[in-house]
Amino acid sequence: MTTQPYTDIHLADLDTLREGPGTVVVDVRDEWEFDEFNLGGVNIPLPDIRARKAELEPYNTLIVICSNGVRSRVAAKDFLRQPELQHKTIYHLHGGLLGVED
Repeated sequence: MTTQPYTDIHLADLDTLREGPGTVVVDVRDEWEFDEFNLGGVNIPLPDIRARKAELEPYNTLIVICSNGVRSRVAAKDFLRQPELQHKTIYHLHGGLLGVED
């Protein structure tokens, strides 16, 4: 089976993509970071993504975000290794959320 790669997106693309049917924003920052500032979606901290992957099965499209793009890139690559998630469309917010608060 060929694994489809994830796609990098920019912050300007996020609002449009998140409105798609069957789409969820997955924020992989720690809980306290999510509580301090977030753009909505589901918070699944990076260390928990494998244990909580079943929460993502109902969705067709995953948009993975974090503060600066590092943790979300790791999560996107890991999602592609999971047989249950390989068929999903996965977007990665390149550069993360750092530009939002400015």
